[in-house]
Amino acid sequence: MTAGSRGDVAPYTGLGAGLVRAGHEVTLATHGIFEPLVAGSGVRFHPLPVDPRAELHSARGRRLHDARTGAGKLVRLASMARQVADEMTAALVEAARDGEVLLVGGSLGPLGYALADGLSVPALGLHLQPLHPTRDFPAPVLGARPLGSVGNRLSGRAVMTSVELLFFDALRSLRRHGIVTSRGSRRPRPVLHGYSELVVPRPRDWPAELEVAGYWWPHRTGRLSPELEDFLAAGPPPVFVGLGSATVPDPGRVSRDIVTALRAARVRGIVQRGWAGLGARDGDDILTVDEVPHSLLFPRTAAVVHHAGAGTTGAVLRAGVPSVPVPVQFDATFWASRLTALGTAPRVLPLRRLTSAALAGAVHRATRDGSHRAAARALADRLAEEDGVAPVLAALDRLARRP
Repeated sequence: MTAGSRGDVAPYTGLGAGLVRAGHEVTLATHGIFEPLVAGSGVRFHPLPVDPRAELHSARGRRLHDARTGAGKLVRLASMARQVADEMTAALVEAARDGEVLLVGGSLGPLGYALADGLSVPALGLHLQPLHPTRDFPAPVLGARPLGSVGNRLSGRAVMTSVELLFFDALRSLRRHGIVTSRGSRRPRPVLHGYSELVVPRPRDWPAELEVAGYWWPHRTGRLSPELEDFLAAGPPPVFVGLGSATVPDPGRVSRDIVTALRAARVRGIVQRGWAGLGARDGDDILTVDEVPHSLLFPRTAAVVHHAGAGTTGAVLRAGVPSVPVPVQFDATFWASRLTALGTAPRVLPLRRLTSAALAGAVHRATRDGSHRAAARALADRLAEEDGVAPVLAALDRLARRP
């Protein structure tokens, strides 16, 4: 069970397909708009209400851009989430009743664990971000600026508490109806994280129950369109620009800056509309596209300009190409900082500082400085040797043996 944007869902489609190949029956419970992502995977689908794209484009969703800090954005996100939690709870209860084990995405942790306890079934946390407190870095959703060892841990605790408060009303309703118990299990929850230790080393102060499994690559659906194939064949590798599920206050201005930057950097470009609604007038040097499989397109690009969501960051690293992260909100700044630390990106360019000149300079460095491509290629080769599904299978085996 998971909730959020496409990046909060797609990795579980590949993990689920891996579990199916190993003999498990798997159901993905998430927003109904994402059902096409499991096509052909063998994973069953249980739809949840709420359209996250519509929520981000609503008046309350647009207010996220009014906040200037990670904490401010988190407060606004929490307000949005509380309003939709009750809508999703009944569908999650229905899905959970059919499960022998609940695999719980980080955003639904408190609710998923409470349902597991109420139904007397084991639960396994599957996180795409390092949510638990640590001295090593601050809570990713609050940014990447170090707060000191004490401040880092406190920020993590504050975010964990905020997530628990999101479901306070939903859990109170479930207790009132006898679906969950008043007191949950005190046993430490096992949690696996769907990214590589090569990208974010496992914090030394985490308890043994918190593991880093490796990336869960999305199940691949679709293929590149004939139009896109023709564009790729017509010239040198282009630069891909897309902000995924992030929204922007002024899509028209951002689109114009992107086109100007690509031409100033003298590169061809592919611009993805995404949830932000970006676009460019197509020509010989620029093509506008909708959703495309990252695993098929990214390896054929010169560089990728992206919003630095967890899923897209993983896809870029897997492709072995340099990138320019343009973080918009939440944990994007954290992932963007990891890209520069790894040497695969020349700089971080936050959306609020995006200009055509700044983007042109960053794209020029990403495509002309061979060190970024070399670092990206070397890391991709090492990631290809990892198997993120195997640790999850091992954890499920341990749960089956637990008394």
